[in-house]
Amino acid sequence: MNLEDYILNTDEEAYKHRLHGKLMDMLDLPMLQTISREQASEQIERLCFQIMQDSPTPLSVDSRQKIVRQLLDEILGHGPLEPLLADPGIADIMVNGAKSIYVERRGRIERVPLTFTDDDHLMGVIERIVSSVGRRIDELSPMVDARLKDGSRVNAIIPPLALNGPTLSIRRFTVEKLAVDTLIDFGTITPAIAQVMEAVVKGKLNILISGGTGTGKTTFLNILSGFIPSNQRIITVEDSAELQLQQPHVVQLESRPANIEGKGEIAMRDLVKNTLRMRPDRIVVGEVRGAEAFDMLTAMNTGHEGSLTTIHANTPRDALGRLENMVSMTGFDMPVKNIRSQVASALDLIIQLERQEDGTRRMVSMQEVHGMEGETITMSEIFTFERTGIDAEGKVQGRHKATGVMPNFYDRLARRGMVLPRSLFGDDELHQGIF
Repeated sequence: MNLEDYILNTDEEAYKHRLHGKLMDMLDLPMLQTISREQASEQIERLCFQIMQDSPTPLSVDSRQKIVRQLLDEILGHGPLEPLLADPGIADIMVNGAKSIYVERRGRIERVPLTFTDDDHLMGVIERIVSSVGRRIDELSPMVDARLKDGSRVNAIIPPLALNGPTLSIRRFTVEKLAVDTLIDFGTITPAIAQVMEAVVKGKLNILISGGTGTGKTTFLNILSGFIPSNQRIITVEDSAELQLQQPHVVQLESRPANIEGKGEIAMRDLVKNTLRMRPDRIVVGEVRGAEAFDMLTAMNTGHEGSLTTIHANTPRDALGRLENMVSMTGFDMPVKNIRSQVASALDLIIQLERQEDGTRRMVSMQEVHGMEGETITMSEIFTFERTGIDAEGKVQGRHKATGVMPNFYDRLARRGMVLPRSLFGDDELHQGIF
């Protein structure tokens, strides 16, 4: 939907508010909740046109249709968020108070010309969203983190914690199942890198995907997991279920927050521990962000090869540091060297993602973890993204290239029947993507 076809002018807005008041007086709201949305829409629409017919205010056909559409969204939906939720091109919706709504589209954040009437209007929509998933938000519980029925993640925070007024963030659930060819088309990776990624997943290397917020870590993990053979038992553990694995033998686990009384929480760590008792061939953890990192590393070190997970970090070296800190959070009094040794032994590969200035998500580094030298974890870079500048349209220019380093996992993969061309790892521009 074109937003310009949705927005009302000042006179139309004033008329809509008068019509809304009349509708609320005439509608039997409890009865509407007992019938289907389609039936409720028909009743409201019929009543709207009836009131308009008796009104002396002249309105064009287009104006009437826009007003009715907005009223239906107000009564049955999520108000001005409805056209945004209906747009598949929008990845994130960010409401910073009643008069400020932003979206992320194609990697870029932009403000949209939609607003709520006031904070009470916005609060009503937030309450409708959180109540639909069995949660509540008020002064005693001013923060909510939940997942909608379509898989979208919702975070709401209200005054007195939010100084700008009620604040709402919705991270959309992507229905479209992306493939590795999509990453190549987007310039995230090259065909050569895709060939290596397929081999390392099938070859059961333990892989950590690192990146900042919005860099596409979960999408990348989803696509990587698609290389796992269909005859293996895969168990996924997520804070909020987003993975869309296509293999037939998949068990999905999702953590549970505490209830209003502060009871009933099931943490990620509890699920990762339980996973080890479920005879997994592969363990896929959506994101490690706490004490579950220790159990994930333990699994990788005790025969659960081919595990995949993601982490928030800006560089591969930062990712190792964050893992070290997370293991420390478990409360074990373990020397730093021992923690680093466990991390180095568990991980085989770190893939670093970055969202660049033009909104493009790219793999900017692939590094192999070798082991320890003294108290330092050693790594070598296999692929990198070499930036050359920014063009007149603001697009980042550069190319993916191999560093010329032959990875240690080459022979390991070959023994498992995945013989990669050595030319993939040479500093050869013939197989590289130029952007």
